[in-house]
Amino acid sequence: MTILNRRHAVALAVSLATLVPGLALAQAKLKVAAIYTVPFEQQWVSRIHKALKAAEARGEIEYKASENVSNADYERVMREYATGGNSLIVGEAFAVEAAARKVAKDFPKVSFLLGSSGKPQAPNFSVFDNYIQEPAYLTGMIAGGMTKTHKIGMVGGFPIPEVNRLMNAFMMGAKEVNPKVEFSVSFINSWFDPPKAKEAAFAMIDKGADIMYAERFGVSDAAKEKGKLAIGNVIDTQPQYPDTVVASALWNMEPSIDRAIKMVKDGTFKAEDYGPYSMMKHKGSELAPLGTFASKVPADLMAKVKAKEKAILDGTFTVKVDDGQPKSTAK
Repeated sequence: MTILNRRHAVALAVSLATLVPGLALAQAKLKVAAIYTVPFEQQWVSRIHKALKAAEARGEIEYKASENVSNADYERVMREYATGGNSLIVGEAFAVEAAARKVAKDFPKVSFLLGSSGKPQAPNFSVFDNYIQEPAYLTGMIAGGMTKTHKIGMVGGFPIPEVNRLMNAFMMGAKEVNPKVEFSVSFINSWFDPPKAKEAAFAMIDKGADIMYAERFGVSDAAKEKGKLAIGNVIDTQPQYPDTVVASALWNMEPSIDRAIKMVKDGTFKAEDYGPYSMMKHKGSELAPLGTFASKVPADLMAKVKAKEKAILDGTFTVKVDDGQPKSTAK
């Protein structure tokens, strides 16, 4: 290209940017920030972080994130990101609902997508949730068919809707294939305390549970040490526990994150509930591959699971959403 042509191209670009103000912004990467109250490796947060890192790797966004932010510090960090030129802020607002919604009101031009038990808040506060009750139901079927003692232990973080609905779906799935099954249910009142979760699991195993529902980190460790089985939740930990974790209900945040990014870029982001995008029909969740247990789970049991999976996907079976606190049924 000659110097004259190069100058002409530059002049044309400048003219276009002047005539179309949004053009220069459209060429720039979208700035996205995330605020997490727990470490990146915590199950729930790791799935959001993974989806955002994937968008970053594709070159779609410029991504910054803060982990282990205390509830008391959440609003300050959120405001810093909002004033720092970020167009989209992602996080989980369960313990800081009032503060997060206040910040969103103060920054109407910034888009917010936060994990929340509450409703969307116009014009810019969207909510999401881990609606993975469908694969949780399927893992329950597997657990119900695999237990020999008919006793299943379940250790959760807090008895909030996001946890309750998965536990209840799991229990319903187990009951479908094994009406005799009994459950021991416990909550450790923490999102990240593996030693506490491990101790709770040990207590259940000592009372006869031979399969553990690992809603929290630490439960699979207990099962492994005692030679029992475990069912994973949100992430697939079978690579770390190849002889322990039979199956997992996987949460994929990519459909939600990718949709939010596109809508912010298109200027169409609005307050709405992204929860449904975590469901199987949107590829927001799935039953993880059985991997090392592919030949260990009875074929007739997997046939039932696959039939139920098909029914869920074609809409002929709907997993009931029960947000009530699950109760122990073990005597």
